[in-house]
Amino acid sequence: MSSQLETIINAYKTLAKIPSVVSGRLTNNGKRVISKWSIRNLDKSKTTKYNLEYFLDDNLKVVAQSAFGTDVSNELLSSISPLETYRAVIREEKDKKDAKKQYLEVWSRNNLEHSIDLTALDIHGDVYADSEFGGLNWSSDESAVVYVAERKLPKFEPYIKRKNEDKSKTDGSGEAKDAPRKGEEFLYRQDWGEQLVGKYLSVIVVCELQTEKVTVLEGLPESWCPGQVRFAPDGKSVFGVAWETEPRRLGLIFCTNRPSVIFSLTLDGNLTKVSADGLSVRSPRFNANGDLFWLQRSSGGPHHACHELKRKGETGITTVIPIVDSDMKIGENQQFYGLYCQALPSRCFTSDGRIVFSTPQKNEIRSYISDPDGGRIVDISNRTGSTSLLDVRGCQLLAVCSDLNTPPQLYTAKLPAAGQESRVEWIRISQPTAAPESVSKAKVEYLELEHKDSKDDVKSFTAIYFAPVSDKKLPLIVWPHGGPHSGFVNAFSIEAAMHAMLGFASLQINYRGSTGAGQASLLSLPKKVGDFDVKDCKLATDTALSRYPLDPNRVGLTGGSHGGFLVTHLSGQYPETYKAVVTRNPVIDVASMFNSTDIADWCAVEAGFEFKESGPVSEEELLAMRRCSPLAHVHKVKAPTALMLGSGDKRVPHYQGLEYARRLKANGVATRVYMYDDNHSLSSPAAEMDNLINGMHWFLQHFP
Repeated sequence: MSSQLETIINAYKTLAKIPSVVSGRLTNNGKRVISKWSIRNLDKSKTTKYNLEYFLDDNLKVVAQSAFGTDVSNELLSSISPLETYRAVIREEKDKKDAKKQYLEVWSRNNLEHSIDLTALDIHGDVYADSEFGGLNWSSDESAVVYVAERKLPKFEPYIKRKNEDKSKTDGSGEAKDAPRKGEEFLYRQDWGEQLVGKYLSVIVVCELQTEKVTVLEGLPESWCPGQVRFAPDGKSVFGVAWETEPRRLGLIFCTNRPSVIFSLTLDGNLTKVSADGLSVRSPRFNANGDLFWLQRSSGGPHHACHELKRKGETGITTVIPIVDSDMKIGENQQFYGLYCQALPSRCFTSDGRIVFSTPQKNEIRSYISDPDGGRIVDISNRTGSTSLLDVRGCQLLAVCSDLNTPPQLYTAKLPAAGQESRVEWIRISQPTAAPESVSKAKVEYLELEHKDSKDDVKSFTAIYFAPVSDKKLPLIVWPHGGPHSGFVNAFSIEAAMHAMLGFASLQINYRGSTGAGQASLLSLPKKVGDFDVKDCKLATDTALSRYPLDPNRVGLTGGSHGGFLVTHLSGQYPETYKAVVTRNPVIDVASMFNSTDIADWCAVEAGFEFKESGPVSEEELLAMRRCSPLAHVHKVKAPTALMLGSGDKRVPHYQGLEYARRLKANGVATRVYMYDDNHSLSSPAAEMDNLINGMHWFLQHFP
């Protein structure tokens, strides 16, 4: 093994030991913090999750903490009851035959009060623990919990199957009880796509703890798939979000544009629709007065966009925070660019009724507090970098904070009175895990960029420059994000840290169409993909090369998904500028992807036309998708290119990358393809380790 490769491996091993915060909760009136962390376990090739607890005094100083972390890797979901009497857990284990088993456990402070074998009950399928559908919620009186699970499937069998004809097992009419359905075992069933494979149709499940009775609630339309469910304050009904499954399920992960409704369902099956049709809704939350809040946008269009915050109270449905077109003035004379978070904190209301939330804002995640009645919004973020709120108890906050130099840490604060919120003082409660000096002392700078001579309505965008301290000219990695309607923020990143440790500067580009910069900027990109975003990346590259001590002969490209779309565009359109490319699951041909992705609407919307599958196939639309694709420029590529592909990718099927690689090789371009048994994100421990190490090695091998 070369010393160069050993250096890369050691850098990864160092960074893999830095943990991340998964969640946190304030208990004991804010005197106790229960936090969940995750860390890469390289020898087990999995992510280990563990709990740490901190005990605080009246001044929020840590007076004691867990001696050691407690491994909770087999906990799918957990929830502490409202009065903190119990803790409910959905746990997943393997039996002696290596079959998966799921249990609902309820713990008191001193005892395991209930342990229910959900698998043995056989009234529903696997419990959902994902970010879209999943949740575990208590009734206010602590008598019941509600969760979401896969609907139990009927049994199937072939038309011809020899079996014992036992008449005692019939219902009296000659038909067997629970007779399997013949000829349906190979009937195609569509799931929810990328990272939700195997999830077809969900049900709401309530467990009454005193009797340990587990009930699947009835009353929802057959075509509805419910999720994000929680009890109403009176405990007599549940509220949640339901997605329509007909005529087809389009991929849900990262897509907030799917038609959905907020609903109320009583425990005896009476259904009420709360939100209107034609909308996309998510994250229902109740305040102490019983008013319901949620995030809302129009359905269809870009896969992620600005949301408004809605409220349903005694006077009907009102808007608390509107969709922001460009920006709006808020407290302390600051700018606010709108709501782009995909969820509100599970507990997001202070004791005096104010609501707190976190959302991307250009280059950072910022946290805010708002008065739902007065509409006042104030930034309560910790500092430069990113602040994400985890929990609120009374007027005490818990958040995770980080930046590109600093790994994530837990902070807490007491909110000042209304009108004084900006004076909030954050106190760190977790012990920092130091990043290597090349990372902790690296330079972070925000770039405000603009196409000054452009006649376009939206001309400006941003980027984040991150570079280690050096007296030599550095190689540069140009790095556009995926999406395209997402964004980079100044938060700790193992990939950015690896760049810095290995002596690379990186340029993370929030091109037009990114989130956190106003709805107008976001909506400027559809119909302009392969144009606006490519020009933005080239302008950002040229600006960085002119402003910083960089080596123009060692400029590389990296990016995945739509970021892969952009780096393959850039290497084709500007073959003399970029010297090496590493791309993960790139979009290469939008036209062919249209027929194989779980988000076919993405292809249509970004290419600039309405998504529809009925009626004739439009040759003009297919041609528009082909013209905006990197495939149109593949014959001009010179830069050696490595492609990291996921064999189970439902979003950008790996055939896209293979087609591109074949053409590169035919044109004499140095090409290498890595294929992982993974999905679109390539986030499994084995895939992440291999593609990051091989990606950095590719740059070092092919830079002069």
